[in-house]
Amino acid sequence: MANEIVKVPTLADLTSNVELAYKNDALNSLLNQQPPESWVKEHPYIKNYKYLPIDKTEHLLRKIFKEYRIEITGQGVAFNGVWVTVRVHFVSPVSGEWSYHDGIGASQLQTKKDTSPADLMNINNGALQMAFPNAKTIAIKDACDMFGSLFGANLNRRDVLEYKMDENLFKKTNKEKLDGNN
Repeated sequence: MANEIVKVPTLADLTSNVELAYKNDALNSLLNQQPPESWVKEHPYIKNYKYLPIDKTEHLLRKIFKEYRIEITGQGVAFNGVWVTVRVHFVSPVSGEWSYHDGIGASQLQTKKDTSPADLMNINNGALQMAFPNAKTIAIKDACDMFGSLFGANLNRRDVLEYKMDENLFKKTNKEKLDGNN
């Protein structure tokens, strides 16, 4: 018995609904495509930092998930800036069920040139009005990164595994379809 080789089960062996698992895998494959190069921008202040603008993120939410909503779950002040946490609720196009991803964003307060934000007199008029919406935008994009590369998840990562669909699910799904036609 000690020398007996045990076959490791595949995901297709473990799931009772192979077709649903296959559809989820196909969705994950879509979500892990690279975004169009023309959508990717270089941050104006952070050297070598790429990002996907919020209009592209919102476009993808509308096109892929159809139903979504943004909930602000928290906000506050830290050091020389503000932070916002959000929950991005979405309907899975595969299961039709609501789910969510959480995100956090921060933005520093704008101050008079070459001054410290520690002295409140140096903070520009309207700094809070700009910082909170910016922090919210960053939080939304942070939450949406969890969907995958299409939403910009891997833009600044060096070592990224390419997402590949599970071939065993594909084979088992096709086999079940063929067997059902006999």
